[in-house]
Amino acid sequence: MARVRIGEILIKQGLISESQLQEAINLQKQQKGKRIGEILIEKGMVTEADFSIALGSQLSIPYASYASGLLNPKTDQSLEKLVDYEFAKKNLVLPLSKNHHSLTCAIFDPLDFFVFDNLKILTGCDLNLILATKTDLLKAITEFYVTGLNAAEREGGTLLDQALQKSYADGNLGPKVEDKGVTADSELSIDRLIAKAEEAPVVKLVDLVIRQAIDERASDIHIEPFKDRLEIRYRIDGVLYQIPPPAAHLHLPIVSRIKILSKMDIAEKRLPQDGAISAKLEDRVVDLRVSTIPTVWGEKVVMRLLDKGSVKLELANLGYEPKQLEAIRKALDSSFGLFFVTGPTGSGKSTTLYSCLNEVFDPSLNVMTCEDPVEFKLDGVNQVAVRTDIGLTFATALRAFLRQDPDIIMVGEVRDLETAQICIRAALTGHLVLSTLHTNDAPSALSRLIDIGVPHYMITPSLVMVVAQRLARKLCPKCKEPYEAQGQVVGGYKIKSDLIYRAKGCDECNHTGFKGRVVVSEVMAINDEIRNLITQSANYGEIRDAARRNGMDTLFESGMKKVETGMVSVDEVLGVTTVEG
Repeated sequence: MARVRIGEILIKQGLISESQLQEAINLQKQQKGKRIGEILIEKGMVTEADFSIALGSQLSIPYASYASGLLNPKTDQSLEKLVDYEFAKKNLVLPLSKNHHSLTCAIFDPLDFFVFDNLKILTGCDLNLILATKTDLLKAITEFYVTGLNAAEREGGTLLDQALQKSYADGNLGPKVEDKGVTADSELSIDRLIAKAEEAPVVKLVDLVIRQAIDERASDIHIEPFKDRLEIRYRIDGVLYQIPPPAAHLHLPIVSRIKILSKMDIAEKRLPQDGAISAKLEDRVVDLRVSTIPTVWGEKVVMRLLDKGSVKLELANLGYEPKQLEAIRKALDSSFGLFFVTGPTGSGKSTTLYSCLNEVFDPSLNVMTCEDPVEFKLDGVNQVAVRTDIGLTFATALRAFLRQDPDIIMVGEVRDLETAQICIRAALTGHLVLSTLHTNDAPSALSRLIDIGVPHYMITPSLVMVVAQRLARKLCPKCKEPYEAQGQVVGGYKIKSDLIYRAKGCDECNHTGFKGRVVVSEVMAINDEIRNLITQSANYGEIRDAARRNGMDTLFESGMKKVETGMVSVDEVLGVTTVEG
């Protein structure tokens, strides 16, 4: 039987016109992977409910809304095991009830026969279909699989807030009375601790903490015990925000659950530990780097989220000015040389290095990296994780690399003279070497190399570029507030734009006023003038002045240029850079 076209059904029902359908088809060609129905709904040509009702009427499939209460699955039939959460959310399918070999499901697209074939194989059942909108289905799927809330508990808050309210109401997360189980100070047997960690409320709570962190674009999760409370904080755009915490007595089982997931020793509470978790979220995998450390009130846990899907590893997307981008690309085109990215911890150095590797990667090249640890796995790149406990240091890995016929080498960080010398030798023998240093600005990188013992004559011929950077929070485009600059002068910099912007706050940015971050940078190309100054043992100021004469913007100037474009606020630039005299 020929597949029924959704567009033709909607025209026949009188919901859209031929011209609207053609417009949607043209948009679909530009937005590959989107369905016609989604485009029609997004453009306001048809409502979700009208779309589903019309389609159901044409195909003789009943329609149900969330408000009707018909999207409530039976809770005593183990439907969540029959159709798992990942399949349900990815394919917009919600099992409602099972009767012998017949399964009733709510669906979004009744013409996706591939999904139905898979569902039949997965469940071994014949299917009875009910249509629902995408919004209603997602809400019902989340409620059934994630929060487990009943109809009286559907209102307000994030998934984590709702789950906490539910668990407090059930007595799972509230203060304990005459409970001989877990307390902040208790020492439990390993078997008992594992059993507590595997209890449903704890498992659900840990899953929700991680899921909400990913949804809110957090880079880190902090779980911190104190005398009479437990705190959970997310770092979003570089700032820590507190979220509603569970009761203090859940600290031990939460930490134990995280340790089990990250393959740590749950019996060891006196020493710091490191581990890793891979969390699958819909169609992508998010890696979590886990660290624990003993504090006076118990173990603190920090989880670093490494979501490659949310980070575009492209230099053009990081926020460099056009002339800076041109200089960086010119340096990366060098067949050999040493390329440094500098800045404090959390300034985006690793992301910049990965983006540089993406820029220069070619299948004909042998690209090798040594990192501590490997943050993002890059296809086609040979990546080695440093392990100092067995003697695999940066220097050891670098020596081995030079026997592996490399073209491009990336070193996570130059920390000592031995690593620096091997990097320089590699750069002088025909390799492009990329690495990081911890310095305040670009000219300071030269002083840092000299301080750790690298002689001037080795720096001069090897160094091709130093990039110093910070990350500034971008103003939320939905709510940023304009005001007149009127030739305002900040730190000697005269603002050229008539209007600049400040943070306000809205639902889109969780009322912070900011969404995302952008690079504020100094890009110092090493030219003949600077090489001569290095050879003459010139001081920091002389090298900085030469770089400025050759067109280098300082961190402050780079930030103020982004103020003029409306991307960041003056306060944010003053917070991440030093005002120029």
